[in-house]
Amino acid sequence: QVQLVESGGGLVQAGGSLRLSCAASGRTFSRAVMGWFRQAPEKEREFVAGISWSVGSTSYADSVKGRFTISRDSAKNTVYLQLNSLEPEDTAVYYCAAQSAPRAWRDSAAYDNWGQGTQVTVSS
Repeated sequence: QVQLVESGGGLVQAGGSLRLSCAASGRTFSRAVMGWFRQAPEKEREFVAGISWSVGSTSYADSVKGRFTISRDSAKNTVYLQLNSLEPEDTAVYYCAAQSAPRAWRDSAAYDNWGQGTQVTVSS
């Protein structure tokens, strides 16, 4: 059983920063792409950022480009999301997810494994 465990969420003031982590554990699995998604109350889950595990190429939603940075540490089986210049609109539960084979990065249905989520709350 593969497990993805997020951490690092919390309450921060607008303009502040957080770093989210997603650690993978369990049996060895193929993870071609790791992604971060978020879901705010009464809104659909949306793509935030993705990274190719082998190459390290990245993709971002327009709403976070220039403020958020995704990275990975292969030795630690961990993917990170650095959140800078946070805005109240960034408030959501943030989820990490893994694709076993590269598919549409921005499509949540294309991901095979999901974490439980971590809450990010940005106060104005």
